[in-house]
Amino acid sequence: MLAIPEVTRAAVSEVADTVQPQKEIKPAAQAPAQPEKTAPAKSKKKKKPQAPPPPSPEPLAEIIGVADAPRDYIADKFVGFVNSVDRFFGDDRNYQESNDSVLQFDITRVMGYGGEHRFVLSGRAKARLPNTERKLHILIESDPDKNVSSDAARNQPVQPRAKSTPDSYGAGVRYEKTEEDRWHYSTDGGLKFQGLNTTPFVRTRVSYALPLEEWQLKAAETLFWFNTIGAGETTQLDIERIYSTTLMFRSTSNATWLHDNQYFDLRQDLTFFHTLGDRRALLYQASAIGVSRPNAHVNDYVLLLIYRYRLHRKWMYVELSPQVHFPKERNFKSSGAIGLKLEVLFDGSK
Repeated sequence: MLAIPEVTRAAVSEVADTVQPQKEIKPAAQAPAQPEKTAPAKSKKKKKPQAPPPPSPEPLAEIIGVADAPRDYIADKFVGFVNSVDRFFGDDRNYQESNDSVLQFDITRVMGYGGEHRFVLSGRAKARLPNTERKLHILIESDPDKNVSSDAARNQPVQPRAKSTPDSYGAGVRYEKTEEDRWHYSTDGGLKFQGLNTTPFVRTRVSYALPLEEWQLKAAETLFWFNTIGAGETTQLDIERIYSTTLMFRSTSNATWLHDNQYFDLRQDLTFFHTLGDRRALLYQASAIGVSRPNAHVNDYVLLLIYRYRLHRKWMYVELSPQVHFPKERNFKSSGAIGLKLEVLFDGSK
């Protein structure tokens, strides 16, 4: 009688043992379903590192990011617009820093103060040599020793006693290099021809652009030697700001030192460039021109307006430039002048 319950208990325990694993298998079967629900969360975590730009906790990456921002700012906001303005006005910086071949020829006549009622001829050309990675150019220009005082030479007011024909011509070779729209370096070596006299000359220029939020600073340094004026250097600082798609401001400070004279020629320009369309533009400028010896003083104040019109395609321009001088030699009394110019400009622009 006692054996029967023991057998029964053994059978029940065996049945219980077989039933319990089945209960354990059910949760095990449900267990894979839980990872499937959490699978999208894992996929989201995988997508986060792929989002551009990928964040990096390393300090070096943060430094590189800070360095890239000013470069993008220059490329997007300044370089294209400023270059187009300089190119439209035939500015000297377009000639100096363009890696393309450039031909510029001017016929100017000035009436009034500083004018001789004759046409003044000037020109220059820069041709890129093939198979030189855009680094070597052939140069031809008129009066090369008179174009060292300012990168903004094309927008200068008329100077008294301007000659109608060039005194000399120069021919040389230029090596130039540009780094990321910031650095520009060039070195010229050539010969200056004046009548039967032929003398060598050398010239080196370096410029650097630095963005500061909505402003840009551009510094340029030029070292030169000519047989006629000797050794010298020019330092120029441009401070620029773009106010809109049609208006840009530029402050230009320039100092030129000549070894033979032992003093600085000083110049300060405040300029607004106002584009009126693809064919017309205005330039408003106030200038102060002086020297550093025997004491620093101003020889002339100038108010200048230039109206420039693209006459034909992108290579022929006409200019009308009324201006008012306040020269020291006339006790700073106002002296008016007006200039007319026809310019032919060829470069890589389309």
